[in-house]
Amino acid sequence: MSPWTQQLAGRFLAFEGPDGSGKSTQLSRFLAWARVQGLAVVEVREPGGTAVGERIRDLLLDPENTDLTARAEMLLYMSSRAQLVETIIQPALQSGALVVADRFVASTCAYQGTAGGVPMHDILRTAEVATGGCWPDLSIIFDVDERTAAGRLNPLLDRMEQKGAAFHRRVREGYHLLAQQRPDDMVLIDATVDEDTVFERLLEVLQSSVGVTKTTSH
Repeated sequence: MSPWTQQLAGRFLAFEGPDGSGKSTQLSRFLAWARVQGLAVVEVREPGGTAVGERIRDLLLDPENTDLTARAEMLLYMSSRAQLVETIIQPALQSGALVVADRFVASTCAYQGTAGGVPMHDILRTAEVATGGCWPDLSIIFDVDERTAAGRLNPLLDRMEQKGAAFHRRVREGYHLLAQQRPDDMVLIDATVDEDTVFERLLEVLQSSVGVTKTTSH
């Protein structure tokens, strides 16, 4: 294990990006790589990751729930997140494991905030309660244009994926805004290039960020 890889132990990373960004592919590659490096890794996903969270996930992603408002969405995501942080993420970090989340608060800011219209200060205040101040050391945002993203989506779209081009354009804008506002703990990676190049860039970003002191509040 290289010195910089060792410094990932006890860190909290969130993989972010619009639907169709290739985030899941890069997450799978990174998890396999991290385990080969000898790191203890705990993988979680949002919404979900716990028995309670998975039931909330089913509710949120069910295409039949067309009348669910953005504010209600936000609160459901936060409920799932609160359960996940308290029962899995915090204990894993305390044990020295590397925690890798498939989405976290940045997704709520982009989807329910910028795209959905929920005021950002409401999201962040609620997130502080839900997470108990447990925030990712780094959120990695895989960035793609709309055409590329659309070409990568599974034809069986869930409720969030069905929201249309204008909505997903605002989601991408939300992620860009977050990266501009929080350059120390949120970084954009161009995910329009080939898979290997994206992964190489991911490792470069992580290597350059491991010296960053953990942020305890936003």
